[in-house]
Amino acid sequence: MVFQTHLDYSAWASDELLRAASQLPPGDLERDFGTADRSVLGTLGHIFAADRAWLSRVLGEAPPPYKVDRDLALLQSEWPALWARWKEWARGLTPESLQQTMSYRDMSGNPWTQPLWQIILHVVNHATHHREQVAGFLRVMGHAPPKLDLIHYYRQMARTTGSATS
Repeated sequence: MVFQTHLDYSAWASDELLRAASQLPPGDLERDFGTADRSVLGTLGHIFAADRAWLSRVLGEAPPPYKVDRDLALLQSEWPALWARWKEWARGLTPESLQQTMSYRDMSGNPWTQPLWQIILHVVNHATHHREQVAGFLRVMGHAPPKLDLIHYYRQMARTTGSATS
């Protein structure tokens, strides 16, 4: 299913970027680029916090307090478990469930109701946007970022599994 594949892609791309970040010296991890989340580590922490909040919402749980973890070891240990929970949840998606609406409150407390498929695409797109910020930070510091394009993911999956989906 397309939505499951895109959630898998998002997990894969974030993991690729975590691996790249693990090769940076601490000063580069925290270098301030003047963006909302400031640094490589701050931006990765922001993506993780958003992934965690949205998973809680789709599971019908109260989102945890919004906290940007700026600890690379914590992200490396906790993000894979979060992705596993996303993937487990996504296995139950059906064309009918994707059309169902979900009501939630944003971080400012505003109420919203949207179809589940829009929320899933937002989660993937949000992470993609911020991963590309981190890739840009890496380039500015003279480091080559990993290839994160969706087409690269499809090609890698085709090579490793014989299928463009995971």
